[in-house]
Amino acid sequence: MKLTILIHCPDQSGIIRSVTTFIHQQEGNVIYLDQHVDKQAGVFFMRLQSEFETEVVLDDFKEKFDASLAKEFNMEWDIHMEAHKPKMAIFVSKYNHCLYDLLSRFNSGELMVDIPFILSNHQDLAYVAEQFQIPFYHVPVTKETKESAEAEQLELLKEHQVDFIVLARYMQIVSDQLIDNYPQKIINIHHSFLPAFVGAKPYHAAFERGVKIIGATSHYVTAELDAGPIIEQDVTAVSHSHSIKDFIAKGRDLERIVLSRAVQLHVARKTMVYNNKTVIFS
Repeated sequence: MKLTILIHCPDQSGIIRSVTTFIHQQEGNVIYLDQHVDKQAGVFFMRLQSEFETEVVLDDFKEKFDASLAKEFNMEWDIHMEAHKPKMAIFVSKYNHCLYDLLSRFNSGELMVDIPFILSNHQDLAYVAEQFQIPFYHVPVTKETKESAEAEQLELLKEHQVDFIVLARYMQIVSDQLIDNYPQKIINIHHSFLPAFVGAKPYHAAFERGVKIIGATSHYVTAELDAGPIIEQDVTAVSHSHSIKDFIAKGRDLERIVLSRAVQLHVARKTMVYNNKTVIFS
């Protein structure tokens, strides 16, 4: 079996040696190790994968790790079994391009998750869920029903033991209650290279401004709107010869790609959040 260990702590000598020695003592073999030091903040980050010939009792392993290493080095840490497929809920409104992309990757075996359900504040994309044989929940959201709608969402998430949420163009502001229940576990796709043009028609604004690139940004959702830790970004070139329709088409292509990359990084446990920034391991 394989385990992935994520660590960040104050930078100090002996961390890598101590962790790899611990793995050896547990009869494991280190097969991958990547580390980064934020010199300005004095923080050490590490992602380590290890392989064990015999089955590991995860709770026992965590208890030993905490007692022998984590407390000594003042670590923030997490350990994951590679064989575990996280449960990913998808929230969507009326745009289907990101939804189709994620479901196609899931269906082909490229995206190693379980998808217990798709949730929307509209009925428009129920047919997509039906095509992929995934349960679909319609939870309307209005100003008057927002609180009860979010309570219903939370109930569904807990009932299905969801690990993280992807907002695949879900056109509603997520409440603090949902964010508090899923910290650094709600992934959004933003139709701009943040920070960028705000408002309901960003591509129109970009067109009017005569920009030479457009982009997309995927980030973890925080209470501050569109200001969470950035996971993935990309851009494409545009020029005066492109129409607004071209901008939108190019933008949607970017949204699909960037969201997919961000989800893949999260699922592979390659993201670490610190001070509203991310460390992304290769």
